[in-house]
Amino acid sequence: MSLWAWLLILAFSLAMLYPYVRILHRTGLSGWWFLTMFIPIVNLVMLWVFAFVRWPAVDRADR
Repeated sequence: MSLWAWLLILAFSLAMLYPYVRILHRTGLSGWWFLTMFIPIVNLVMLWVFAFVRWPAVDRADR
């Protein structure tokens, strides 16, 4: 792969890092779960899990 391809992958990963970590914190999970975004099939599964899991951090704010 060329240098430009690697730079594009790095830029995309960094652009996705902040929102991914914010979503994880709202679910009450550690920000380190962002590493799942780099595993090809797991990232899609985790997207669906985060869409339907109860978010304890949001539930606490509703009380």
